[in-house]
Amino acid sequence: MSGIVEGKVAIVTGAGRGLGAGMAMDLAAQGAKVAVVDINKAGAEQIAEDIRHSGGTAIAMGADVSDRSAVKAMISDVVGKFGRLDVMFNNAGISQTCPFLEVTEADFNRIIKINTLGVLIGTQEAAKQFISQGNGGKVINTASIAGKQGWPDYAHYCASKFGVVSITQSAARALAAHKITVNCFSPGVVATELWKDLDEDARHYGVTEKPDDLINSFTQNILLGRAAQPADLVGVTTFLASDKASYITGQTIMVDGGMVLI
Repeated sequence: MSGIVEGKVAIVTGAGRGLGAGMAMDLAAQGAKVAVVDINKAGAEQIAEDIRHSGGTAIAMGADVSDRSAVKAMISDVVGKFGRLDVMFNNAGISQTCPFLEVTEADFNRIIKINTLGVLIGTQEAAKQFISQGNGGKVINTASIAGKQGWPDYAHYCASKFGVVSITQSAARALAAHKITVNCFSPGVVATELWKDLDEDARHYGVTEKPDDLINSFTQNILLGRAAQPADLVGVTTFLASDKASYITGQTIMVDGGMVLI
């Protein structure tokens, strides 16, 4: 295997399905050694097996990204297996369709814990490993169009993704002296299992009536006229992991088909 991330060691969290799986598979196809991490270890194992079947190098791990001890152990295991860490993708995240007035403290805390605290912990622990290695590194965080605008049925999710953008900028400033770059990218509507879950939530709360009403209504606002597939994003994500992106830091790259212009 060869490509723009040839030989790099990358962790991708939330890679047991959907966008994370697509990111991990493209990194491996471009020559990276990939740790496929997910709270659902069976899902991670399947993606890692798919990568190996295609000729790539991958291992699977189960981890809760909001648990610092689990993240430390995960990074230690990856370094033990591959000798170092070069790229950390903090991609794991959850969402929920819920009208603004019905968001509970439990809803809010659950999403913030995974989406925002998880990014903070992942960035910190990866940075510590990069600093110990002494030759820099790259952190790439998954933000969202919801990190740029608020939507009425996603207040807690939007708050969590605004937090990802903020942490990315703060980390970029804090870690630049160590030759560590920190960036994030913002997907829009990506046709993955996550949107099926959101669609069910929307019908439960009466936000929509029929299956696929939610994704169809959001898609109407995309200039390119369709929802994304994971393949539409991996050109950007793998680029950000490569040496070609080494002079980019603290940035949010919109990859949303022209849904949010900012």
